[in-house]
Amino acid sequence: MKVLIIIHDAPYGNEKAYNALRQAMMVQKEHSEISLRIFLMADSVTCAIKDQITPNGYYNIERMLKSILCNRGEIKLCGTCLDARGLKDTLMLEGTQRSTMSEFTNWVLDSDKVISF
Repeated sequence: MKVLIIIHDAPYGNEKAYNALRQAMMVQKEHSEISLRIFLMADSVTCAIKDQITPNGYYNIERMLKSILCNRGEIKLCGTCLDARGLKDTLMLEGTQRSTMSEFTNWVLDSDKVISF
């Protein structure tokens, strides 16, 4: 089975990205046979900026993304959204990939389940 999680909101300020990644990590933990894919759009592309420093005891989105990548998850970033925010690929977390609307569309059509946050 292929599961696609789409995230739209910034990593901090509300908990949508955090909850989406909690869901993703639980899928990987309890259903390792599932192919997990995450697509970051709009302000959520900032979730993949590397070298995030958060206060002690506060969740860190970068660490969550690294965990998903280490467990064979795929993470793609909307290239148009990156460009609109002036984010260069060199600022982004290793293992994430710049993507296109065409790839996003193919992921949606190829997925058995699609969850949007």
